[in-house]
Amino acid sequence: MTSSTRLVYFNGKLVPENEAKISIYDSALMFGDMVFEMTRSFNKEQFKLREHIDRLYAGLKILRIPLHMTPEEMELACYQTIEANDHLFESDDEHRLMIDVSRGLLGIYHGIEGLHHGPNIIIADFPLRWTVANMGPLFDTGINAVITSQRIIPASLLDPKIKNRSRIHYLMANIEASQIAGDNNWALLLDPDGFVAEGTGSNFFIVKNGAVITPEGRNMLRGVSRDYVIEVLCPQLNIPVIEKNIEPYDIYTADEAFMTGTPFCMLPVTSLNGTVIGTHKAGEIFTRLIKCWGGNTGVDIVQQIKSWNSAIVNTGNTAPTPYNFKSN
Repeated sequence: MTSSTRLVYFNGKLVPENEAKISIYDSALMFGDMVFEMTRSFNKEQFKLREHIDRLYAGLKILRIPLHMTPEEMELACYQTIEANDHLFESDDEHRLMIDVSRGLLGIYHGIEGLHHGPNIIIADFPLRWTVANMGPLFDTGINAVITSQRIIPASLLDPKIKNRSRIHYLMANIEASQIAGDNNWALLLDPDGFVAEGTGSNFFIVKNGAVITPEGRNMLRGVSRDYVIEVLCPQLNIPVIEKNIEPYDIYTADEAFMTGTPFCMLPVTSLNGTVIGTHKAGEIFTRLIKCWGGNTGVDIVQQIKSWNSAIVNTGNTAPTPYNFKSN
């Protein structure tokens, strides 16, 4: 029997989406004490799911969250969740998984009856188009990267290579970027030494003299999409890749720039703090890379997101999204 509403994997069971709830006494609510991953599919086939799961388990290990579920069992639960929900997806939808693992109840609340003890394991599945809504035009206009006063939390304080829910600094950077005049402003965070680190949920690249250059994987989340560009796409196209410290000066004088992230794969960055980068449009290297990515996965990535954008209905909702904090 199939459900008429999306189901969420919740501690070993599939429950309706609106019933997947954790306690107010959970460590995730108290401390942001949760490791998570978010994935996407191409033609409804998960992309790099195991890499996401392996990064999840690296975070669990370092944060010492005691999870007895194996990575193989987690992967199986992901596919179980997709199978339970696929009939509710439109034919052109893609699956976006959100995997959350919290430490669970703080010890002082263990005596409360009826609460789940131990880590909470949550796998939600919803249409990817929700995340990339309104991003279609960005492939033409590009992003204006805004260097914010809010900086990245360095690895010496809280290692950003652990994908965790303690992300208030991302939120503050996004709010700051949203106050800048104009549209398509995305925050770009520097590290304590003034070098470029990352966006708020995206990695950053520039192109100079035919080479792709990206910050060293030190004070940042080492994105799965970032790795795919470095390890697969650039070698496939014989494009040299350099990992090194990048200063704002290097961006201003670059030939191209772009962001990578799981939901949108790649987006061009055509200005920094309002100053034009390169030709003020998606560059040749960016175009080659995203076409190659689409060829490898069997999806025209740009056209897919643009088609979703054209089908969006304005509901009057002005709540912020992970990539938009400007009030309409």
